[in-house]
Amino acid sequence: MDQSPHVTPRAIPTAGRPLATELAAKKASFAERASDEIKTLYADGIQAVVDAGVIDQARKMGDDAPGFTLQNQEGTEVSLGSLLEDGPVVLMWYRGGWCPYCNLTLRAYQERLDEINAMGATLVALTPELPDKSLSTAEKEGLGFQVLSDVGNGVAREYGVVFELTEGVKANYERAFGLSQYNGDDSGELPLAATYVIGRDGVIRWAFLDADYRNRAEPADVIEALERLHSASGG
Repeated sequence: MDQSPHVTPRAIPTAGRPLATELAAKKASFAERASDEIKTLYADGIQAVVDAGVIDQARKMGDDAPGFTLQNQEGTEVSLGSLLEDGPVVLMWYRGGWCPYCNLTLRAYQERLDEINAMGATLVALTPELPDKSLSTAEKEGLGFQVLSDVGNGVAREYGVVFELTEGVKANYERAFGLSQYNGDDSGELPLAATYVIGRDGVIRWAFLDADYRNRAEPADVIEALERLHSASGG
């Protein structure tokens, strides 16, 4: 059952953008079934993110990427610094395994993982989910990249991409699938579905930020950013 928030989809170009095409289909499917009350509830939730100025506060291209150390899905500590020793890092947030838009995105990146790795880059996904939940997501989706648990959204806060759900959305999430059980707290905080390409020097070289959680960075755009970074470094 599709239990994530949805609102009436707006027209976006999807030609040559496989992930965007899948996301648009997901939006359209739910829009046909959702009540006006639900669509209004989640549209207000998205607008609240806009009004809070989260995008303005988030780290952007040219900013230093805050360092961190988090546990991956197998309980091993992973630091951004150690990852950058091997090459650029693609840092991608997802809200949780309960979110169909996130699952579509994770699958899309898994399909392009070899191309990302061929550019000497490492892809990691961050989630506020508890480690056992992130492990379940990684196993379910057959992910070949690391999933890091940012419990409490500490790293998301450092990057400026965390926001608080409206009371209406928070209550509906709790009724629908128990968000607090996934995240281990009842804060009602989630990260934007942000994606960054971080150079080996620790500087953000490309960024995707959107207040609408249904919109995600296209893998092809990330690969293109990596190619530019690779060319600029003389690689």
